[in-house]
Amino acid sequence: MRKLLTILLTCCLTLIQSVYANCPGQIHENVRETPFPQQHNTLYINPSPLLIPLEMKQSDFLQFNLSQDKQFESASSILSENTPWCMFNPHKVLENGTWYWRVRSVSQSGETMPWSKTYTFTVTDDVPQFVTPTFDVFLNNIPKEHTRIYCFLRDSLDNARKNMRQHPDFEPMIAESREALDMDYRTDQVPYSKAGLMYIHTDYLNTAYTLFQRNVYAEKMVQNVRCLLAVDVDTKVINNDFKAGELAYLLACTYETCYERFTEKERTQIEELILTILNQYIPHIINKEEIHIFDNHFWQFTFRHFLQASLAIYDKYPQAKEYLEYSYELWTARAPASGFNRDGNWHNGTAYFSANAITLFYVPTLFSYLTGTDFMQHPWYKNAGMGLAYSWQPGSLSAGFGDGHEQMNPKPLRIRSAFADLIARSTGDPYAAWYSSMNDRYKNEYETRLYRLASGKKRPATTELPENAPKAVWFKDSGEMIANSNLKDSKQNLSLSFHSSPFGSGSHTHSNQNAFNLHYGGKAIYRAVGYYMNFADAHNLLDYRNTRAYNTLLIDGIGQPFTIRAYGYITRMFNGEHISYALGDASNAYCGISEYPMWVKNFENQKLEQSAENGFGKTPLKKYRRHIFLLHPDKVVIYDELEADKAVRWDWLLHSPIKFSIDEAANTLITENKEEKLTSVAQLFSEQECNISQTNRYKADPNEKIAVRGEEFSKSWSLTASFAPSKVNRILTIIQVQADGKQAVEIIRNGNRFQCGNWMIEAELNAKRPAGLYIRNVQNKATFSFGKKNPEVNGKAYQCQKADASMLYDKIDGEWKTQEMNDREMQISGKMN
Repeated sequence: MRKLLTILLTCCLTLIQSVYANCPGQIHENVRETPFPQQHNTLYINPSPLLIPLEMKQSDFLQFNLSQDKQFESASSILSENTPWCMFNPHKVLENGTWYWRVRSVSQSGETMPWSKTYTFTVTDDVPQFVTPTFDVFLNNIPKEHTRIYCFLRDSLDNARKNMRQHPDFEPMIAESREALDMDYRTDQVPYSKAGLMYIHTDYLNTAYTLFQRNVYAEKMVQNVRCLLAVDVDTKVINNDFKAGELAYLLACTYETCYERFTEKERTQIEELILTILNQYIPHIINKEEIHIFDNHFWQFTFRHFLQASLAIYDKYPQAKEYLEYSYELWTARAPASGFNRDGNWHNGTAYFSANAITLFYVPTLFSYLTGTDFMQHPWYKNAGMGLAYSWQPGSLSAGFGDGHEQMNPKPLRIRSAFADLIARSTGDPYAAWYSSMNDRYKNEYETRLYRLASGKKRPATTELPENAPKAVWFKDSGEMIANSNLKDSKQNLSLSFHSSPFGSGSHTHSNQNAFNLHYGGKAIYRAVGYYMNFADAHNLLDYRNTRAYNTLLIDGIGQPFTIRAYGYITRMFNGEHISYALGDASNAYCGISEYPMWVKNFENQKLEQSAENGFGKTPLKKYRRHIFLLHPDKVVIYDELEADKAVRWDWLLHSPIKFSIDEAANTLITENKEEKLTSVAQLFSEQECNISQTNRYKADPNEKIAVRGEEFSKSWSLTASFAPSKVNRILTIIQVQADGKQAVEIIRNGNRFQCGNWMIEAELNAKRPAGLYIRNVQNKATFSFGKKNPEVNGKAYQCQKADASMLYDKIDGEWKTQEMNDREMQISGKMN
């Protein structure tokens, strides 16, 4: 018997070691370290791009070889042309089965180096297909005349001009064009200092000229550019990537629109100025952007502006043509959302979607027109309407997990409305149509006005939220679950957002794996705190993007570092009529300090250390799994499974704009918003004792002197429930939200059973026993079970396939049914440990 137990123990240990050995150090790589794809990687799209680290490029060019024949001898094998960048797009659907690929370096003179090792990956039916044409299709369809940047509008312009005076955008267009006409840059001794304003005025004037064809607008555009040509180039403008992009666009747009109005000498000057900008940036773009996870500034504006500039002069300058090809191939390989996101949600922070919105619409519109292939058939675009509608609901705060989440933005930004309107017009997406009808700020958005006026595309006739709109949505690739009690009634909607992202932390995202926010009527009940004053100041580092600002956990006071290695993952999700559920795993998120040079430098500049005192460092955490529920319509349940290699203090965090009333004896936390007649009661249960404290102070206060966004620096309250040191802990939290002066029901406890109104909750809090959770509504019989092999479902025993499965019995898609789910396989684009 002892021998048998020893064998079983050894097998279990081997299995555990195998599981952890196969757990990636990072789901995605910040900068590509390994070739992609390989067998352990997820294919996000068919055909998949081939990507390699820069270190594998040993000479001027690369040549890729792809085949279903491991010897690469079949006639169907693909051998690429010599390419100067670290990516290759097959531009054809890859058949199901195993594929082999390799790469080699080639010199300028044609000398080839040995092939790399052969890599393999497998294509299956479940990989979504999206194929783009080869670059020559795009190139051959570019108009020869200078109407390229907005060539996709020319087929509808004549009709648009006939009807423009009845268009809602007509009067705003006239007002904007008058503003631009009134500005005289000739009086400015340093016109480059006004390049940003000239960029906006170029858009105003170009829109008016495109519709009216009146010389006064074109002549003003020419006059403005001549002011720049008359003085030396301001290197400060060109050295700023945003300003350089704006300058490149206003030059290219004016060059195209007013080509015949310039002298030959002036055209050459403009071309050379555009080339000066491109030549400064292109060497730092090629062989960087294709292998970097997501370079904010580049994808927000620079990509589009340099694409437009190259489009204007590609037929005269080889470097512009090469960059045009690079842009096309890069978009195919890594866009619209890093190349590793298909779910329609924005992986880099909800608020910062707005900075990407124009590019996300313009580029596929241009590419679709010139190739005859609809680039909005990419899976991300198919889900974008739902992503807009759920992640930042009309009249509400955003889901709230990145830069710009704070309460100074109480409703969606204008550009989100404009993007939703454009998607609705272009694709008919019902969520985008509903969203932009509820949030119609697009009518005042100037950068998209030309399309609305000139495209001839109408808004969908129906703008109602789809009848089958789910109560909860799982954005699998970006790592969020958002559940609503009543999305159709925003004033009475309880909205729960939960975040555990495979993209980790950094860029415009924060260290907030397994964090949640809770809103009622679009206003915060529990929400992250802090202000986005500066990307690198002490408040940003120690508070705003720090784990301590979020409704999640600290381990001995230590949170998650600013690195893509600090990832989370939503492994399970159910969407029932009465129970919405997600399971997030942040076990790998508490992984030390940031290794990125930018963050290291930012800490040094603030004379700060990534120390335990500041919330950074190694932890002995082994497991942090958070089960979170919206029990419709007004209750939230959280069950945390926590384990560490040694006893640690578990700091459970909760933040509110309202001061907490704390009953330490019962571990009850109450906030009462008297103005909104809204009360929330949260109660914590654990076998470990806890000490509860709250503060409205930050580690480092925001610098109010640099406030530029109209911030109101109200003090929010941050609560910490510190549980006594232990190696294993289980924490159950029951939250009740009551509006209109209603009272929360009393929670009746009997051991590990908790009666909360119609909900019966049974939670295993004994850390010596396997984790388990059972929830049942005594009225409608909706049931959830985790950790029970044979849970009772509607009066009968249910046989789970696996003991640790999550099971739901609920009304789903209009029908009562039982669902069972185990952990979703990680979708890995990076390396394995």
